[in-house]
Amino acid sequence: MRAASLRLLTLALLGSAALVACGKKEAAPAAPAAAPAASAEEIAAETGRLNAWFDAKFEEQLDFSPIQRTFLGDKKDYDKIDDLSEAAQDRQLAWQRAATDEMKATFDYARLTPEAKTSWDIWLYQTETAEKAAAFRRQNYVFTQMQGAQAFLPQFIISFHEVSDESDMNAYVARIGGVARAIDQLLEIAKANAAAGTRPPRFAYDGVIEQAKNIVTGAPFTAGADSPVWADVKSEVKKLQDAGKVDKAKADALLASAKAEIEGKLGPSYKALVAWFEADRANSAEDAKGVGALANGAAYYAERLASNTTTDMTPDAIHDLGLAEVARIQGEMETIKNAVGFKGTLQEFFKFMREDPRFFFSNDAAGAEAYIAEATAKLSFIKGRLPDYFGILPKADLVVKRVEPFREQPGAAQHYFPGTPDGARPGTYYAHLSDMRAMPRPQLEVVAYHEGIPGHHMQISIAQELTSVPKFRTQAGFTSYVEGWALYSELLAKEMGAYQDPYSDFGRLSTEIWRAIRLVVDSGIHAKGWTEQQAVDYFTANSPSAEGAIRSEVRRYFVVPGQATAYKVGMEKIKALRAKAEAALGDKFDIKGFHDTVLGGGALPLSILERRVDEWIAAKQQEA
Repeated sequence: MRAASLRLLTLALLGSAALVACGKKEAAPAAPAAAPAASAEEIAAETGRLNAWFDAKFEEQLDFSPIQRTFLGDKKDYDKIDDLSEAAQDRQLAWQRAATDEMKATFDYARLTPEAKTSWDIWLYQTETAEKAAAFRRQNYVFTQMQGAQAFLPQFIISFHEVSDESDMNAYVARIGGVARAIDQLLEIAKANAAAGTRPPRFAYDGVIEQAKNIVTGAPFTAGADSPVWADVKSEVKKLQDAGKVDKAKADALLASAKAEIEGKLGPSYKALVAWFEADRANSAEDAKGVGALANGAAYYAERLASNTTTDMTPDAIHDLGLAEVARIQGEMETIKNAVGFKGTLQEFFKFMREDPRFFFSNDAAGAEAYIAEATAKLSFIKGRLPDYFGILPKADLVVKRVEPFREQPGAAQHYFPGTPDGARPGTYYAHLSDMRAMPRPQLEVVAYHEGIPGHHMQISIAQELTSVPKFRTQAGFTSYVEGWALYSELLAKEMGAYQDPYSDFGRLSTEIWRAIRLVVDSGIHAKGWTEQQAVDYFTANSPSAEGAIRSEVRRYFVVPGQATAYKVGMEKIKALRAKAEAALGDKFDIKGFHDTVLGGGALPLSILERRVDEWIAAKQQEA
């Protein structure tokens, strides 16, 4: 329904050079000197050399991120957490520049296959994007209430560091200290940014303080139940002991070493984080302002829009598209409102949808469990329809889980974490279920399709499982593509037979209008000076979404500028490309072929996606 893939947020947190692209015009090398046309053998040889180089460079790139290696199921550097200092960011950017220069000097773009040219263009896009983003380092919000490092890093070791033997547990213990060091590094950056005048709004301070305190509340820090990391350590050690993989003496030693890291490193780092945010809180703005109010803020917001949408759309163009889409979708909502026999205005129907008990699960543990079960059932239904619409299917499984208590927030965005490329760990769709009033029944179905199948899980799993492109492309993340596909999937699911209940179909429109509203609100906040209340009021007037979810979403837009605009921009592009292909091919149009073309190259900037679809159209037209 509402969340970006956390995979992209994770890459942003880690300062990875492999982020999202910017600009509408495709990056390409300088035109080479005229030369005789290459033979098929020469093209194949040059492409093979380049692909081997890409795979070698991707391995070098992974050395910057033990966290990403773990997400990929690779246990190299399993005892390490990424270096998140600014010096490390500089080293990675310097490496990226050097690698790109090496690519240009070593390989001949003219002697590559179309797919290899795409790989070249994506690599260049990523370098150019990292360069542009580095110029706005001081405008970044380092810690916020939205999946900030204070919550993500403990979640990472708890949920993604798998323990199979004693060596894995020793690596876990070492990573506890690594989390502490990373928090210290990020806090230094946050202090530097604050000194430069960049502070997130006060509500972000409160969220960071609360989440950080959750990590150091409970044993061994305070009385009461075990703190999250300590509870997980004890659980993992017990599993090893029960399986006969460690004896009691080794188990006690593991517990002792973990407790020493928790008390001696993790605790002090988190307490220092809390102390600084509490002390600096008075310097934050109680009345939230967009990034346009920061020094060089307008240029920063333009960079964020370009990076997230992979277009050169201006804030005004984004805003106008949003207004037009809100009006169009409300017309479809009126149709459903009339079909169910509701007598009243659309705004009155919104109120009815927000308040009628039939549209909500019970606000308790039983309601949360029922939500998980129903979401799982909807995903099972749509999974059975996939072969009619796709030739390429994911191998990885998908599970639906409730967000861990230490980072769960009422009304917060649902999200997806990918599994491992080999399918050993399934993909996970996470739901915040502490406030079931913010999780209405009519939107359950569409959320499942967005986060799971045929949305994020399908797209990201297929990308990770590709063997026809260099490995770096299997992990590329372009927000407008990833989120555009997931939003397109919501509509595609209707074509596949979903939303039989008209209220559920209204829920689908509710999430689509949500994404249209984002275009208006995000640009309103960061380019037009909208206040938080202005944004909430516009959202409320134009959507049936629950008040708690609306407030949480608006606060998300304040601290993650530009990201929320990518969904609708990407969806509209994919819809336009499908319409273009249908018009050009007529009876030759094949829905499976179109979807396989869109998904079969991994995530792409929108302009390169269009080129890929155009090439597919041309190939289909040439078929007998």
